[in-house]
Amino acid sequence: MGVNVDLKLKTISKDGIPEAVSKIELYRFLNEPEEAESICQDILAADPDNQLAMRLWGLTLTDQFEGRHSDRFAEAEKIFRSLRDPYEVSYYTGLMLERRAKAQIRAGVTAHILVGSLHEAMRCFEEAEKIRPPHNDDAMLRWNRCVRLLEKLDRSPVEERDMGFEDHDTAPIAIRSRTGGRAK
Repeated sequence: MGVNVDLKLKTISKDGIPEAVSKIELYRFLNEPEEAESICQDILAADPDNQLAMRLWGLTLTDQFEGRHSDRFAEAEKIFRSLRDPYEVSYYTGLMLERRAKAQIRAGVTAHILVGSLHEAMRCFEEAEKIRPPHNDDAMLRWNRCVRLLEKLDRSPVEERDMGFEDHDTAPIAIRSRTGGRAK
């Protein structure tokens, strides 16, 4: 006994965009990035060139990073690279790289693998610093955070160089049974 429901997305009004933006910020604050992402998409359906919604959409994607291959890194990068303001392109690309590295740290990725991402983030922040708006030190704050992360990684105990493969990354091996024979 199914109910016939039209599964068609509804378009919000342009007048409702400021209130929708406040909801994005609320859902990000509540750590509900999927809800925030949905609202970003609704805003962009009503106003495809809305730079604030694009920037927030990219941030909602970085909020979802878990340090895995399934992270939507390429999608976030595409969004940030499409921003019109060169400062925002550099700054948010750096922020995305930094957030990916931090997610990978939480996921247990070995430290030496993360160094390149953090250095690339710092390059982006350095670029952003050169063209930053007056009185905006955000790029320098992020640079400093990357430096502190690198210092912390450098002080961490020496890790094995086996690079912590996941099960699906390793070559299959023969398993010996408890009696010493080879498994089939």
